[in-house]
Amino acid sequence: MPTQGPSPRPLVVGANHRSAATATREALFLSDARVTLFLARLRDAAIPQAVVMSTCDRVEVQAAVVDGDAAARRIARLMAEEAGLDAGKLASELYVLTDDSAVRHMFLVAAALDSQVVGEPNVAGQMKDAHRMAREAGMTGSELEAILQAAYASAKRVRSETAVGEGAVSIAAAAAEIAREVHGDLARCSALLAGGGEMGVLIAERLLRAGLGRLTVACRARGRAEMLARQWSCHHAAFEGVPALVPESDIVVAAQASGTTLIGREAVRDALAKRRHRPIYLVDAAVPSDIDPTAGELDGAFLYGLDDLEELARQGLAGRSAAAAQAREIVEREVEAFLGERAGRAASVTVTALRAHFAEARESALREAGNDAERATRLMMNRLLHEPSAALRALAGGGGAKEAEALVRRLFGLEDEDT
Repeated sequence: MPTQGPSPRPLVVGANHRSAATATREALFLSDARVTLFLARLRDAAIPQAVVMSTCDRVEVQAAVVDGDAAARRIARLMAEEAGLDAGKLASELYVLTDDSAVRHMFLVAAALDSQVVGEPNVAGQMKDAHRMAREAGMTGSELEAILQAAYASAKRVRSETAVGEGAVSIAAAAAEIAREVHGDLARCSALLAGGGEMGVLIAERLLRAGLGRLTVACRARGRAEMLARQWSCHHAAFEGVPALVPESDIVVAAQASGTTLIGREAVRDALAKRRHRPIYLVDAAVPSDIDPTAGELDGAFLYGLDDLEELARQGLAGRSAAAAQAREIVEREVEAFLGERAGRAASVTVTALRAHFAEARESALREAGNDAERATRLMMNRLLHEPSAALRALAGGGGAKEAEALVRRLFGLEDEDT
């Protein structure tokens, strides 16, 4: 009977926020350019199908290989060499997953259920970017492609059927979410960052990532304002001009923390009048406060302090945690369905090979027996039973004969001896 080589099996080798220290992950981190080079090293090391995912949460190789143990050792060695780490020490911080466990892991990663922040929306894009680089490097094949496409489909179900990706889970994310609620499309909005405090900078960065159309930075230290403006490719202004800039701004983020009121109630009232009462969103990201708290009482003024944003972030995190259980159930069902289909495809290959083997035995028997049908059927029967019979006899001495006999009876519908 002709034999077919073993099919590649799923394998994951990596380090994430649970398995490895921050310093280890930083050493392992690969830029996009280095990912491309590392993929080439994997190919040279006889790893034909591999995706390299390198983020702040994880650096891992998702692969399909024939010999999982040997491939895992080669991948771990290459990771250590690339990072300049001792291979023995790194081994204690790596996880190695094979077969069903590797598939389940890839599904969980795609659905952002294995992330430091559960439901983080960027994860799916990061995984697809890593997949694209692998495809461009010629490092994907049917086995790995099938797993990844199924993982993406599962992740899509999680996003559409659960709230695991909803709700802000950081102060900056909460600030950006409220900005969208107040103003809608941020691309049409202008914002002012008054002061260069760390939280204010984080909020401004988040607004820019959310699509903010225009940002002006004004810091007491003019050099800091200029540096931030260069970094973000935005405008900067003199700190003394902040009051005049408030009416022009849909969003004001105050982060000076000078101990005196930077934006008073009257300044906000005047700004609303000049804006013809178009709403203004005020974020007080300073301790002590930069904005008069009574400004939030004015119609059209939406004032949020750090305590407000922190509470929204806490609620968002709690909501995601509750939704995560539902999301995991979806992923588990998707994994089981994929593994079932995969097993069915493997069985189909075997059945096809078995049919070809039977057809070959029939043709051979007919050629040898000529027109003698009885002799042809006897030859065919003997040839088809020879290898299974020899295998059963060999198993008799190894303690596996009973199980093998039960399998044969089941496959061929034979009655049990006791019946």
